[in-house]
Amino acid sequence: MAHRVAIIQGDGIGPEVVTAALKVLEATGVAFEWDYVLAGEKAFEKMGDAVPDETIKKIKENGIALKAPLTNFVAKGYPGPNRALRRKLGLYAAVKWAKSYDGVQTLYPGVDIVVIRETKEGGYAGAEQQVGPDAAVGLNFVTRRNVHEVTRFAMEFARRMGRKKITITHKANALKLTDGLFLLSAQEIAEEYPDIECDNMMVDHMAYQLVKDPLKLDMVLAPNVYGDIFADLVAGLAGSLGIGYGGNFGPDVAVFEAVHGTAPKYAGTGIANPMGMMFSGAMLLNYIGESEAGEAVKNAVAAVIRKGETVTKDLGGKANIAQVTDAVIWELQN
Repeated sequence: MAHRVAIIQGDGIGPEVVTAALKVLEATGVAFEWDYVLAGEKAFEKMGDAVPDETIKKIKENGIALKAPLTNFVAKGYPGPNRALRRKLGLYAAVKWAKSYDGVQTLYPGVDIVVIRETKEGGYAGAEQQVGPDAAVGLNFVTRRNVHEVTRFAMEFARRMGRKKITITHKANALKLTDGLFLLSAQEIAEEYPDIECDNMMVDHMAYQLVKDPLKLDMVLAPNVYGDIFADLVAGLAGSLGIGYGGNFGPDVAVFEAVHGTAPKYAGTGIANPMGMMFSGAMLLNYIGESEAGEAVKNAVAAVIRKGETVTKDLGGKANIAQVTDAVIWELQN
């Protein structure tokens, strides 16, 4: 029986990189049916809504989606489509995985860090208000129930992936009530998992530690804003945003995506790196129980990176998306 997956082609380089990833997924021999749905700029232009109800309905029906990057509407009075998508689907945890691979230039070979970010609350909850023409306020919203949920997800993820340590990051010394509640609530759940080491680190010291000695870190559990920042930071430590990947998870739905953005100036040029989306596709395969195919895709992409003959400009090569895709499929099938 074919797996039905909702596909969001996204904006900028999105359609190109997601098409490449779909070709690789199809090359595994796993049966899929793709349901293309609209979100982002194209949806807003066509339907007046960046995340239409029809899109949400289809993703919920399938329970799974592969999403290319979406353009966030900056300072236009409309919620960003990424945040709206998470809110409408009830996605509470975002997993971003940064791993260095042989063949990628980095100051930190051996980096392998998972950032799990809370995505429903915090400073990105959108609870803002204009106060006169020259001031605005925003709420940092935290609830024990939601932090319990995302922490339990992080602990279970650690067990499934064989990870041994989670570091909670916060600024509870200054934000005693909000970040304090996040830290306390996370620690309450961590006590239920004695097999997973759990410590905590203030966000500024975490930033320092990531640059000084990231190999000491295994998994990071972070409130919404901090997690968003660290997801890009750890991808940079691994050598390229182009190979960062992850997924967003709710009670009954998972949406997989690369770490990078839409890069509109490269749209249509064919030079974008599709590997982050391919790695996200591998994560999707593991999620739906096709773990053998998922590992095969990861190994094929890693082999192309290691050889260095068919990689994109950000990894020091000259290959285009089509050439990278063909190389990955060749590794997959040979």
